[in-house]
Amino acid sequence: MLSRFALSYERICRTALMVFIVNVAMIAHTLLGVLVFGFFPSIGAAHTTYRTWLLCEDRAWTVRNTWSCFHKAWKQDIRSANAFGWPLLCLWALLIFDYWVVNWHDAGGRIGVAVSGALVVLMAVLGIFTLLSWVLRANFEESGLWIAKTTIQMVVARPLCSLMSAVLFALLVWVWYTWPGVLVVFGLSVPALLSCMVVFSYAKLPGMDIHNISAGVSTPSHMTEGR
Repeated sequence: MLSRFALSYERICRTALMVFIVNVAMIAHTLLGVLVFGFFPSIGAAHTTYRTWLLCEDRAWTVRNTWSCFHKAWKQDIRSANAFGWPLLCLWALLIFDYWVVNWHDAGGRIGVAVSGALVVLMAVLGIFTLLSWVLRANFEESGLWIAKTTIQMVVARPLCSLMSAVLFALLVWVWYTWPGVLVVFGLSVPALLSCMVVFSYAKLPGMDIHNISAGVSTPSHMTEGR
């Protein structure tokens, strides 16, 4: 009993250390890419690192394992991550601007309320899409358009996966609000880990399915082995 508790505690500590190191790596590589060119590759590299870790038989990673995996993924994903991330950011900016216009200007009574509600729904769907799309990018070496289409299909076809993503992210935001230190120490590394774990557990994604991995099913060659 005591030895099992010690092993569980060690795994938790190692995982917490890995999440912290990924956060440090995200900040360092974002600065390395002069912010503009480093942020989205850092997001992509974080998801690739967690995907690799989840598929690894031995998850007792050292700091060196985590950093080297992240750095390799970041270098390989600079161009494609920016090509995917910037249009997504522009879409977010457009929706947020529309929401601001509708709510802070006279939009015509009930019509304004309806439009505002529709925008909230769209932003919620886009939020789930954003969380899941980066995981798919880490798992498939495909174009951004293919990733976007497949993510939309998965949001609809895997409602449990979408629901769990939304619930865990909402819980994480509450944790950030209640204990701001969690955001400072672990940053955006946590939602990347949670998204990968949700997809790994519920999405039934080829090459990243906990049930197939447990059964020893191999990963198809067209999927990444860690970008």
